[in-house]
Amino acid sequence: MKFTRKASANWKGSGKEGKGTVSTQSTVLDKTQYSFSSRFEEGVGTNPEELVAAAHAGCFTMKLSFVLGESDYKPNNLDTEAKLTFEDGAVAQIDLIVKGDVPGISDDEFQKVAQNAKENCPISKLLNTKITLSASLV
Repeated sequence: MKFTRKASANWKGSGKEGKGTVSTQSTVLDKTQYSFSSRFEEGVGTNPEELVAAAHAGCFTMKLSFVLGESDYKPNNLDTEAKLTFEDGAVAQIDLIVKGDVPGISDDEFQKVAQNAKENCPISKLLNTKITLSASLV
C-alpha cells in the first residue's frame, strides 16, 4: 500500500514575534495557529512537538491494535499518552505510556506485543530515518 498525505505551514514575521498556521489535507487542522508562545511557553495554539507526540501516540496505538489482532486478541480499549521531551534544541525523548483493556492476555504477552508495536509503528521508524530536503526561493 502506498499513499501520500499533505500538510502545510505558513509563517509571518520573525521567529519570536511572528505567528503562523498549519493545515492538513483532511482539514482537521485548518489554518490552526502556532507561535513562539504556543511552542516555548503556554500560549494559545499548537506546536510541532505536540503534533509529533499526537502522531506517535495515534500510530503506536493503532499498530498495537493490529499486533494484538495478529495474536488473536481483541482489545476493548487502548489508551496511550506520548510525552515528548524537547531539550537543547532537539527532541531528546518520547515516553509512550499505554494502558490496555485486553481480555485473555497475560502481562508478559502484553509487554511483548507492546514492544513490537513500539519498534514497528511507522512514526517510531520515522523518528530515526533519512530526511531529504528540497528548498527554493520564490
